Amino acid sequence: MAEENQTLPEFLLLGFSDLRALQGPLFWVVLLFYLVTLLGNSMIILLTQVSPALHSPMYFFLRHLSVLELLYTTDIVPRTLADLASQQPRAISFQSCVAQMYVFIVLGISECCLLTAMAYDRYAAICRPLHYSTLMSWRACMAMVTVSWLMGVITATTHSSLIFTLPFPSRPIIPHFLCDILPVLRLASAGKHRSEISVVTATVVFIMVPFSLIVASYARILGVILAMASTQSRRKVFSTCSSHLLVVCLFFGTASITYIRPRAGSSVTMNRILSLFYTVITPMLNPIIYTLRNKEVAGALRHMAKRQVASP
Repeated sequence: MAEENQTLPEFLLLGFSDLRALQGPLFWVVLLFYLVTLLGNSMIILLTQVSPALHSPMYFFLRHLSVLELLYTTDIVPRTLADLASQQPRAISFQSCVAQMYVFIVLGISECCLLTAMAYDRYAAICRPLHYSTLMSWRACMAMVTVSWLMGVITATTHSSLIFTLPFPSRPIIPHFLCDILPVLRLASAGKHRSEISVVTATVVFIMVPFSLIVASYARILGVILAMASTQSRRKVFSTCSSHLLVVCLFFGTASITYIRPRAGSSVTMNRILSLFYTVITPMLNPIIYTLRNKEVAGALRHMAKRQVASP
């Protein structure tokens, strides 16, 4: 490790300390969203586990997506709430910053891959229904989930090795509320240009390749939908994909704006707003989208609620 990093400097997270008037209201908003996220994703995990109607590959992936969202927000939000409550910039140790970014990358990349697997599941169900049971066997589903996690671990290990072996100032200041990739990388005092190119390139690849595969899957699905003679059949098939499409747009839209847009067009405030969106708001919206737009999930929820009411 470089000489400047041998003392393992603390990072100072500025958070929202420059917006003192907003910190109090923002604390309660983030806390509310976090509680809704915990409740909503826990409900999805429970429903897909206990409801026989939701024991299919689609909901198997959805359960793992909810697990990812729970871990993802818990990696970021509790620390953010503590910083908002203190209303002062707070230091984060070198090890804690490494750990937060590592978990953040693992879960982010794993979610990219998992959303791609969910798109493939919809492609197999709609475009190749006769081969669906073979293409989406239990072994195949487990393999896809395992690969998703492995890609996250490999990417996080590579990124962390590139970033945290660079020399940093003795007390680096991060103009953010979390140890995100680009804000930390830009603090490095030497050798950061090569590492920034490598990290950004890898990030773009892991955003654009899964997104391209999802687009390809839905292009084939759209072709099948347009070939259907019945409007009712088209509507039914599209309804099975609409929830996933919304989640994909939310996740990849914010990720693309955050990591692919030119640095010259970015600002500290805009970066923090976008980060709040994909760390706090999107994980809260996902279970709401699947509950409101998916009849099977909504039906399973109503059935469980009735059973609880009827039980003594």
